[in-house]
Amino acid sequence: MKWFDICSLDDINPLGARVVAGPKGDIAVFRTADDQVFALDDRCPHKGGPLSQGIVYGKQVACPLHNWQINLDSGEAVAPDVGCAHRHEARVENGRVLLSLNDAAECA
Repeated sequence: MKWFDICSLDDINPLGARVVAGPKGDIAVFRTADDQVFALDDRCPHKGGPLSQGIVYGKQVACPLHNWQINLDSGEAVAPDVGCAHRHEARVENGRVLLSLNDAAECA
C-alpha cells in the first residue's frame, strides 16, 4: 500500500475537509472533532454533491445538496438512504495526514 503525504493535520479545520486531486477525481479528506481523518471520493452517492462542502458531525458528513448522511468510516449512506461514496485509507502520523488510494470497486 502506497501512502501519500497530503498535508499537516492543522491544515484541516476540526469538523472540516480538504480536497485533493485524485487520479479519478477529487477526494475529500475529513477531520473529526477528535482528530480522526477519513477520505471519500468528493461525490455524494445520491446526486454527486460535493461532500467536502457538507457538515461533519461525529463520524458522518451531511451532503450539502439534499442532506444525505454519509458514514465517514465506510462511505455508506445512513438508512433509509442507500448508496455509498468510494472510500480511501487515511491516517495521521507525526502530525501529517497520509492518504492511500483505494482502487477497489466496492465502497467499504
